[in-house]
Amino acid sequence: MPAPLAGRIALITGASRGIGSATALALAKAGAHVVAVARTVGGLEELDDAIRDVGGAATLVPLDLKDYAGIDRLALALHERFKRLDVLVGNAGILGPLSPLGHVEATAWDDVMAVNVTANWRLIRAMDPLLRGSDAGRAVFLTSEIAALAVAYWGPYAASKAALEVLARTYAAETATTLVRVNLFAPGPLRTRMRAQAMPGEDPMTLETPAKAAEKIVELCLPSLQESGKLYDYRQGKFLGFGRPS
Repeated sequence: MPAPLAGRIALITGASRGIGSATALALAKAGAHVVAVARTVGGLEELDDAIRDVGGAATLVPLDLKDYAGIDRLALALHERFKRLDVLVGNAGILGPLSPLGHVEATAWDDVMAVNVTANWRLIRAMDPLLRGSDAGRAVFLTSEIAALAVAYWGPYAASKAALEVLARTYAAETATTLVRVNLFAPGPLRTRMRAQAMPGEDPMTLETPAKAAEKIVELCLPSLQESGKLYDYRQGKFLGFGRPS
């Protein structure tokens, strides 16, 4: 049986560690050529070694997603090399400060919004023509259950993920009559650096690694997937509509 993503081009942000690295490897195992984007060169090189070990191939892109012109240049390079993009996984995100809203520094707020919201909009803006050039363009953006809640001290992160969900919902509506499918993925608590940062007293060994969640993300990238404008909740194991009840 051919690999389900054989011959397809898949871009993933935040690919150097955690869910991003696991998903990049899973995409490679599924046959995709992975365009791995991250700030950390060392992490990207380790990922490249892992992808090569499973017989895959990757293009490494060291890029800070706040370099919005760099995102545009990447889209141009992908157009020149591949003429299309089959998969976009918007995984990169930052937690930001966990503190009362009145104590959040303006620069910290701006950083969270820049990475978690604006960078994903710039990715959509730059990559949309390439996704539309695919016979089955797939976009998946990682969110969090915190977006549906109003939990004290989580304001910047929760607000950014709520904004991202509306952004994805809008993009899904705008591509409803095309071959592009757009969904969100909420992984829940996994053994990642961000989780440890948010919950420093938690034993990470009690949490699942990102590997299985990454396999589910790959399923949302398959040409056979027809759902769009939905959120896949990994803990519940099913699609939810946007506007989840809290």
